[in-house]
Parts: sequence; C-alpha cells; structure tokens
Amino acid sequence: MSRIPFPPMKYPLVAILRGLKPEETPAIIEALLEAGLRAIEIPLNSPEPFKSIEIAAKMAPADALIGAGTVLTSEDVDRLEQAGGRLFVSPNVDVPVLSHAVSKGMVTLPGVFTPTEALAAARAGATGLKFFPASALGVSGINAIRAVLPADLMIAAVGGVSDENFADYAKGGIKAFGLGSSIYKPGMSANEVSKRARATIAAYDQAFGA
Repeated sequence: MSRIPFPPMKYPLVAILRGLKPEETPAIIEALLEAGLRAIEIPLNSPEPFKSIEIAAKMAPADALIGAGTVLTSEDVDRLEQAGGRLFVSPNVDVPVLSHAVSKGMVTLPGVFTPTEALAAARAGATGLKFFPASALGVSGINAIRAVLPADLMIAAVGGVSDENFADYAKGGIKAFGLGSSIYKPGMSANEVSKRARATIAAYDQAFGA
C-alpha cells in the first residue's frame, strides 16, 4: 500500500488546539499561520469541532494542513472530510477507522505506544505515528520501536513535548512533534498564542540548527 506522505513543511509541528471554540478560531488560526506553523489539529472533544475545522480549512493557505484529533469512528472521518479537513489524528490504532481515513486520502497520524500498535498502523497505511505519551516512552523508547518500522514512516513525539525539550529529541533524531498546552490552552488570547508559537519556532530552529 502506498503511504500518503506528510506534506513538506519547514516546521513539522502540529499545533493541538484542544478546547478551541468556533468564535475563537479565526484569530487563533491567523496567529499560528502568521507565526509560521502549517499543521493544525482541532480535537473532536472540543466545542463544535467540525465548525472550527471548517473555518480553519477555509482560512488556510494551500501549504497548510488542517484536521482533527481524537478521531475515533468512521463517521468522524466522513464529517472531517465534509468540513474540509485533511489531517487525521487519533489516540489509538483502530484499523478500520484508520483505513477509512487512508482511503479518503488523508494524512494520518494514529497514536501508538507499543511495537504491536506501531506495526499494525504501518500495515494499515498510516502516514506516520504519534508516539504518545512521548514523555513516558522517552527518546530511547521511541527509537527502540522505530528500529523495526518502515523507514518512510513519519515519527512524531506527542505528550509532554514543548519548546523546552526539543534538544533532547533532536539528539535522538526525532524531528516532528505535536504540541498542545505549550502553545494553546482554552481562553488564551490570539496575542498570547502568537508569542508562544513564535517562541516554539525559535526553539526548534535552535535545536535543529535551522
């Protein structure tokens, strides 16, 4: 099965906007895009998530990737497609749901913690793997599993990752991350999100020598 690639972008960072409300979406999305982030995930346990995704998808430039997190059912995948989302992120590996998203041409990042889950996701055609919680596995744990995975899989660390520990992951060759509360928490102003996003990009540049 051909794997749908993660689109090329300078910063392989997924901003996770858990708790975002539709009325906040335009200002927050604009702040993130202007800061230089191009991958944005709105978890489905947020208020009216598909409405926010639709707003974000209409705002996003062609090189941006907008989608949903906490995608648990095939019905969620269909609604995500209808809202214009192209990024599928889940906390688990449910092969029928993942395969449905792959069939829709979505970029898919299912959550994994074990070699069994990682290999099942790879066989189902996942774009990449969201190792979660990365803080529990650590760089050495992720890389131990990575050794048995297809080389073309994107490896992303999520959970306990922020601009403060990019350097630790950089030493282990892990370059992609999902970032939640270090960039956005419910109620934050667009100005605060902008400052956090810019600080995150500066830290990434420092860690990876951009």
